Amino acid sequence: MEFIVVIPARYASTRLPGKPLADICGKPMIQHVFEQAQKSGAKAVYIATDNTQVFERAKTFTENVLMTREDHQSGTERLAEVVEQLGLADDTLVVNVQGDEPLLAPENITQVATLLHEAQEAPMATLSVDVTDVQEVLNPNAVKVVQDAHQNALYFSRASIPFQRDSMMELDESKIPLVHFQRHVGIYAYRAGFIKTYLALPVSPLEGQESLEQLRVLYHGYRIKIAKACRPVYAGVDTPEDLKRVVEYLNGVL
Repeated sequence: MEFIVVIPARYASTRLPGKPLADICGKPMIQHVFEQAQKSGAKAVYIATDNTQVFERAKTFTENVLMTREDHQSGTERLAEVVEQLGLADDTLVVNVQGDEPLLAPENITQVATLLHEAQEAPMATLSVDVTDVQEVLNPNAVKVVQDAHQNALYFSRASIPFQRDSMMELDESKIPLVHFQRHVGIYAYRAGFIKTYLALPVSPLEGQESLEQLRVLYHGYRIKIAKACRPVYAGVDTPEDLKRVVEYLNGVL
């Protein structure tokens, strides 16, 4: 099995400007993500950015840096440009890794690529983790997912799914069992040809209501394979507080 990894790295960030270049123990955050991805066994790892500062800094540790347009509305659009620039064959496995996850486990990258490789009937694959806090069940920023008996995602939602009638009708958080809840992890494997297909699909009403791109795939009848992540998944870096937490973790403070 061969696969490549693409790491989109947008410079603009409302809560943490210049996020890809944020210093973490002497290295920019994007370098930490890149080095973790290299450990996954990928044939190649590429950084895709829309900013010259990120491009030049990434060039100091790898030649696999691509300059992409600034007008992309989503990470998938940027990924499609990368597929075009690299001239990838339609059956190439491409893992999209978020550029703000410096604690990413390489094993999870390998896992999602393997999941898609073994599922010839699906164009996409992703991962989930167990929900361990009832507040996460109720948090609309934590995307929940439910699946069928064959590792196909049935639905993704910001709502509390599955709705556990007996406990949740009582409005008593202490009575909500967590055993059935899964939180979606934002790592995807694609077949390169499907990325172009995806962008040609009409935006679905569900996608618009939930603000979740992956619902376009399900709405139009395509399968998304899903499995529990084999290694712990740490939250990405969105704020200065998140950045401090990662630095402390790597320095052994946490």
